[in-house]
Amino acid sequence: MQIDAETQVVTLLGHPVEHSRSPTIHNTAFQAQGRNAVYVATPVRPEMLRSAVEGLRALQFLGANVTVPHKEAVRPLLDEVSERAAAVGAVNTIVREGDALRGDNTDVEGFLTPLVKTEGEALLGKPMVIFGAGGAARAVAYGLLDHYAPEKLTLVARRPEQAEALAADLDGYDPQDALRVSSFDDAATVVRTSRLLVNATPLGMAPEADGTPWPETDDFGRAQVAYDLVYNPEETRFLQDAAGQGATTIGGLDMLVEQAAASYRQWTDQEMPIDAVYEALRQEA
Repeated sequence: MQIDAETQVVTLLGHPVEHSRSPTIHNTAFQAQGRNAVYVATPVRPEMLRSAVEGLRALQFLGANVTVPHKEAVRPLLDEVSERAAAVGAVNTIVREGDALRGDNTDVEGFLTPLVKTEGEALLGKPMVIFGAGGAARAVAYGLLDHYAPEKLTLVARRPEQAEALAADLDGYDPQDALRVSSFDDAATVVRTSRLLVNATPLGMAPEADGTPWPETDDFGRAQVAYDLVYNPEETRFLQDAAGQGATTIGGLDMLVEQAAASYRQWTDQEMPIDAVYEALRQEA
């Protein structure tokens, strides 16, 4: 990679950022396409977020990604946000357009793309479950309501009040009144009868790879799709258990790459070379 006076810069705003795989993803894509751009991760303390955002504008950055803890706090600092970013209440992508900064949430597209590639429209109107009620679950819930219009979408959470708040926030995007809330203790029937099961919790993430949101493997079946947002390890216990019962599985690495590809497309007007990115990520793992 050659850095010169014409190199464009994209950055990641978060705290901490040392664990991020985004530099590998985007720098691999830039190099594969011969694009004179570089992606760097910059740790930004919460009290410095406003200055960091103004720096993107002043320094003519191509754009940025935003990660925890800034996804919500960055919204009022931008000139415009997309409808899906407003619905989810979080921004993970910033695009500079002249002197204006526009925010988007590509987690929604990143989640939906692997699901549509795998299942097409077969899940339209079908009952679904999301384990978790945090920020990831919010993006997933909005995406499912918007694209698949499930007859029932149940949020299974350890803190039902958090799930109730999420459901209330998305009420305007739920014309069929599909959203339901359940505790883990009461969720067995809805898990068994749902076509899509999504793990939007960190359970199963390395180094605690034995974790799973649903240890009752007999509740999985061949008609189901199990989708885990955890990408390390690539094949989680949740996915292994579901696959063992014949379910179709989708891993979190696919969402990680597709949300990055959606950001990349907005910054460059080019499709990300996904095969090269997957190869780089797997070599790095």
